[in-house]
Amino acid sequence: MKVLIFFVSLSLLVVTHELGHLLMAKLFHTRVRRFYVFFNPWLSILKAKKFNGKWHFLFFNKETPESWDEKNLKPEDQDNTLWGLGWLPLGGYCDIAGMVDETKDSSDLESTPQPWEYRTKPRWQRLFIISGGVLVNFISALIIYAAIFSHWGTDELPLRNASLGYRYNQVLLDEGFQNGDIIYAIDGEEQFVLADATEKLLLHSPKVITVMRNDSLVELNMSKDLLSKIASENPKQLISIRFPFVIKDFVPGSVGKKYGLLPGDSLVNISGRPTPAAEDFTATLSEFAGDSAVIGLYRNHQYTEVPVLLGNDGKLGIYAQDDMSKLFAVKHIDYTLLQAIPAGFKYGWETMVTYVTSLKILFTKGGANSLGGFITMASLFPDTWDGFRFWNLTALLALILAFMNIIPIPGLDGGHIVLTLWEMVTRKPVNEKVLDVIQKIGIAILLLLLIVANGNDLFRLFTGWFSK
Repeated sequence: MKVLIFFVSLSLLVVTHELGHLLMAKLFHTRVRRFYVFFNPWLSILKAKKFNGKWHFLFFNKETPESWDEKNLKPEDQDNTLWGLGWLPLGGYCDIAGMVDETKDSSDLESTPQPWEYRTKPRWQRLFIISGGVLVNFISALIIYAAIFSHWGTDELPLRNASLGYRYNQVLLDEGFQNGDIIYAIDGEEQFVLADATEKLLLHSPKVITVMRNDSLVELNMSKDLLSKIASENPKQLISIRFPFVIKDFVPGSVGKKYGLLPGDSLVNISGRPTPAAEDFTATLSEFAGDSAVIGLYRNHQYTEVPVLLGNDGKLGIYAQDDMSKLFAVKHIDYTLLQAIPAGFKYGWETMVTYVTSLKILFTKGGANSLGGFITMASLFPDTWDGFRFWNLTALLALILAFMNIIPIPGLDGGHIVLTLWEMVTRKPVNEKVLDVIQKIGIAILLLLLIVANGNDLFRLFTGWFSK
């Protein structure tokens, strides 16, 4: 299910990005020969094109019939686009006539420039055509955030309302943090929201962090190379909330349900050993595998104990409550549509700025190890359908895709944008053979990045398996 949900999100991002190019091309009367979702080396799952007054379809096709070629069609059908679905989910493409890109080089262009080609259009029009994908991704992310604010509102947990404090990655534990600490101030500036505190911790190289520990304030001096340590470790989660273990539901055949545990019970100890947080309870419970234990809990504000006999897996068969609003004093804000639009746009812009700023971690020692590929992206998505998380992550990935595509690497939209701007300054077109070389260099860079990012994923996956 996680893979399927990620696949749906990725498909939406690819379609909207390439659709941006197509809409801009059509706006300026530029022919789009092919529009593909995913790549199609050797085989296309689906091809569709309208000509002679009706739609024609091909399934699992290798070679497109010559009768579909625009040269063999009636003049009124020559501008029609071939729509395709590839089998390799690494992106997609919009084949714009007269443009040197990842789908073709200068040898594939018409010998004589045509008025409906990209290369014959004014430079300002070409700039809009090549920027269309980035613009649509960015705008769609802002629209999604506005829709999220309008539909769900926002739930914000004030930093100090997490009664059990927070759990810290080993990198921060080595800096002096202890599980249960609550960040109070960073370099003397009080903190009120976990996301803001995490951002300052990661991106602003703090010197002193003040934490609340057992009702006392403790100052922690941070290492100068903290960012490099984080980049080398590449933790999935640097700081997480410590949740109490409150029963939400049971799995079929649950041991806990068999012995009388009920939804809403707050489990606080096992045979007298305190387990204030869910992570403490789970770790301690595994030590009683195949043995009896006494579960201490609060039910309707009354303390009681329930004896159980655990199976060899050391589990009670319980789903823990994960809705923060049912566990902590959460601040919920509802928005009208008119309020949601500026709030969503502001949040989207701030998210983009935070993401761009965070990229400096790549330039630290071990920064390349923090790169992640498709497995990393898929791991962000939930195992079951959650509309809020799906759209939130899709909007985030849309922003990432927009920024990554505007980086001036040949082969990406940013590379084409830089070349077009160069033409606008020099008023001279870039030689097509030079474009071919630049394009090949760009593709080589992109392949290298893909190999490194997805190689990191596979390395982490295999080392995770072996460590088990």
